[in-house]
Amino acid sequence: MPRVLFTSPECRAVVLDLRAGEELGDHHVRERAVVEVVSGRVSIEASREAADCESGTLLTFDPGEHHTVRALDDARLLLLLAPWPAPKHNTEAEKDHDQYLPVNAVTEPIPPAGPTSEST
Repeated sequence: MPRVLFTSPECRAVVLDLRAGEELGDHHVRERAVVEVVSGRVSIEASREAADCESGTLLTFDPGEHHTVRALDDARLLLLLAPWPAPKHNTEAEKDHDQYLPVNAVTEPIPPAGPTSEST
């Protein structure tokens, strides 16, 4: 489940946690997307090329560029979308459902992944 960390007219910051094997199938956004692999490893396919990306990798996607993300290990991604929202991001029917957070709003931090009581 994506979590919005920050929203302003300049950009939106979102954190995504993916479990090993989870995939964000072929998709695109209308904004420029900047993705940082915060932790874990993912495979990213774009423009008919695939690359395995370790934590610390920073990628950019042009507006409308199709790509697929698959978690090779449990992974955390930071996604920046700019500008937010891009023109024609939402259809007229979707405008009332767009999430808006005031400038400088943040959500609570996501606790780091670690052993759970089930695994001990």
